[in-house]
Amino acid sequence: MTESLNDPVDHLACAELVELVTAFLDGDLDPAAERRVVDHISLCDGCHLYVDQVRQTTDVLAGLSGGVPLSPEDRERLLAAFRDSSG
Repeated sequence: MTESLNDPVDHLACAELVELVTAFLDGDLDPAAERRVVDHISLCDGCHLYVDQVRQTTDVLAGLSGGVPLSPEDRERLLAAFRDSSG
């Protein structure tokens, strides 16, 4: 993921985005936090790809489960696996 001292995405670190991705995809962030995430992923190719991968993965898993949404526990386990593999 792309960050530097002079990078405009510094106001939201990539690591913080990883922590917010679930709430972002669920639409559970307050407007200011959502704006920070949207701004960050518009400028950070790595995080844009990460959010897209998480979104696609959860969509596929929901399809495999017959349209039944992932339980919060399963969703957190999946996101934890993404966090562990991205770091």
